[in-house]
Amino acid sequence: MFLPGAPELESGRRFNPSSTALYGEAARNKLKIQGVRGGARHSDCVAARNNRSHRRLTGKGERNFPASAAATPGGCKTGSHGVIGLVMSWTGQRRGYHHGNLREALVEAAQALIAESGPAGFTVAEAARRAGVSPAAPYRHFRDAEGLLAEVALRGFDRLSVVLTQAWRDGKPEPIQAFETMARAYLAFARLEPAFFAAMFEARINPEAHPGLLAASERAFSVLRNAADAVTAFAPRAGRPPALMVALHVWAMAHGVASLFGRADAGRRRLPMSPEDLLEAGLLIYLQSLGLAGGT
Repeated sequence: MFLPGAPELESGRRFNPSSTALYGEAARNKLKIQGVRGGARHSDCVAARNNRSHRRLTGKGERNFPASAAATPGGCKTGSHGVIGLVMSWTGQRRGYHHGNLREALVEAAQALIAESGPAGFTVAEAARRAGVSPAAPYRHFRDAEGLLAEVALRGFDRLSVVLTQAWRDGKPEPIQAFETMARAYLAFARLEPAFFAAMFEARINPEAHPGLLAASERAFSVLRNAADAVTAFAPRAGRPPALMVALHVWAMAHGVASLFGRADAGRRRLPMSPEDLLEAGLLIYLQSLGLAGGT
């Protein structure tokens, strides 16, 4: 009985899976299968092949092996029962591992897919295809599609932490100005890193199910929270607003402007001003209402 889709032999005959238990390995490891006619048993073929290797490596004479296997330089022959002996040569490692870092290649492929089609257009199979591996290979590194999306989101939050920290500059030259600069940096991140931004906020991933992602998001928010601490410290103690409240309000404001007006895709709404100017005006009005910025 022949298995549908079984590999073709070079002799033009279909491979008979009943002749060897190696069919699965042959398919997985891309074995080159050669069929040779004759009457030797498979064990005779192995002995002949080992003998030739022995001569090449040691330069010594031949060891005894069945004449039927020696008759053909290629090795095994077809016996009276039609069992085909196989000379199998490895053609290399498994497909896709040539780049040396499959996990990184999958994350990069997923990031590119999200940038093109958003989280809804992402599939593990397409990420695997772009990384040059089989559809099953990603599951060596990620439990499921959400696991891969969570990794992209985690890296996005790590990147956002760096961006916000650099913009804040420990409150220099002065806290209110540094606060505004950090808010603008949030808009720039959303525009320049659409894949990260989408994975972080549009993929509907539960951070509680991914501890690493949750920790990364908290690190990013802590930059904003620490900046809010520094800004609110200038207010009189009696009427000082809670720093956490200020941080959450400013985050919501910056995120809303970024999502509605600062996107890099076709979903961006038109404005009579730049998103940066809109955010700066809103932030100034908010801080003034709390007595944290000059003006009336």
